[in-house]
This record gives sequence, structure tokens and C-alpha cells, in this order.
Amino acid sequence: MTERSPQSTPSTAVSTPPCVLTIAGSDSGGGAGIQADLKTMMAMGVHGMSVIAAVTAQNSLGVQGYWELPPEAVRAQLDSVLGDIGAQAVKTGMLASPVLVETVADALGPYDAPLVVDPVGVSKHGNSLLAPEAVETMRTRLLPVATVVTPNLWEVEQLTSVKVEDEDGLRRAADAVLELGPAWALIKGGHLPGAPVDLLTDGTEEFRFAAERLDNRHTHGTGCTLASAIASRLALGDDVPSAVGKAKEYVTGAIARGFPLGGGIGPVDHAWRWR
Repeated sequence: MTERSPQSTPSTAVSTPPCVLTIAGSDSGGGAGIQADLKTMMAMGVHGMSVIAAVTAQNSLGVQGYWELPPEAVRAQLDSVLGDIGAQAVKTGMLASPVLVETVADALGPYDAPLVVDPVGVSKHGNSLLAPEAVETMRTRLLPVATVVTPNLWEVEQLTSVKVEDEDGLRRAADAVLELGPAWALIKGGHLPGAPVDLLTDGTEEFRFAAERLDNRHTHGTGCTLASAIASRLALGDDVPSAVGKAKEYVTGAIARGFPLGGGIGPVDHAWRWR
């Protein structure tokens, strides 16, 4: 009887995908925050990592409460991930308080990777997620080190006092945000009447990204998803306008397939390209 040797498996080279770090709050309902960020990063083909800055109790009906992590816990997470693994791009979301904004800005200021700042001020349900005293810290500490900042119209007004009432006001809003120091401003115009248009500019070049207005109320997590998709595309090597264009395409598809969940506003579908 001849003894047979086990078949050998051909060796396959394994490459590490680009790594993207999100620094944000946890959403217990899974539609926004850290959870949305990591789902988006997987969909974009990068390796997602997280620093949790706050924990929320929330569902489809709203935010019932949130609790900040101690700044030393946030800094320890940052040092742990960036000191060992590193990141090809970073995205920030809910930071809640001045001390957390300062902690994150101190860590990211000298770090050489694109930074996408989603200046989360209020939830989809209208719940405040940024303490009023933290707004100035966001203006002076974090926005000056951002590659792209992605405010909606309410956040533009919170940061700059500029109120946008029509599409013609988007550039004025972007210029006001750029005065705070980021390299690029992406002003999200989805709350204006008519077809939703987002404006991206660095003060010299200007790009407008239009999309069809979709008849779907299940839009929880759109801001987190867009910012995370931009960070992912930057990590993959896209320039800022290309990254924003591809992120806009992804989030538009996710909104189109947003689904009901619980008794309120459901999430966008991060896995729409796979279903």
C-alpha cells in the first residue's frame, strides 16, 4: 500500500489593505457613529479601526443619553493604534466636549495622514451631541489640522454663524469654513429644497456634486457614512475631489436602499452593493 502525502496548498501572497481610523461615538442602534464608520470602511475595501470617544444609548427614535469616555482613555486608544498599526487616513465624528476635542487635536496635529472632520453637532433626530462650549475648541484646535471638513447646514451655522437658505449660499458658507483653517470644505446641501447639491472647495477649485432627491425617510447615519467613505478613498490614494465624488456615489446608493428599523428613522444600507 502506497502512502499518499497530503496535497500542498499553493502559497498566496497576502497584502494588508490601507488602514483607516475613526474617532467617534458608539451608536447602540448600529446606524451611525462608530458602527456606521466601520461598515462603510469594510464596504470601501479598507481596514477600519476605532477610537471610541463616547457611548450613546440610541435607537431609531432618538438619543436617550450619552456618556463621554475619560480623555486619558481616548488618548490611550489613539496612542495604541497609531503607535503600532498606523493609519493611512483618519476620520473624526462625535467628540462631545472641549477636552475630547483637545485630546484628539493634540494627537492628530503632528500625525501625517489625511484627516476628515465631520463636526457632529446634532443627531438626525435633533439631539445635541456637541456641548456649546466645545464649538470654539472645534474651530480653533481641530479644524485647522483637517484635510476635509464635512458640515451640514446646521453645523455651518453653529461653526461660522453663516445661515444658508439656498444653493447660492453654499460658496459663502464654504469660504467661512475655510477661514477656520481646513484645506477643503465640503458643504452638504441636502437640507435645502430641490435636488440635493454638495459643494466642495479649497478656496480656488470648486466642485458641485448633485444627486436625485430620494423618497426615503430612512437616512440615519448619512453624515458618518459620507465622511468615512471619503477617508477610505483618501487612504486608497484618491485626491480629494475624486474621493468625495466616489463617496457621494456610495452614500446615495446607501440612502436609496435605507430600510425601516424600529419605530422611527431607519439606517442607510451600508451593504447595498452586496445585496
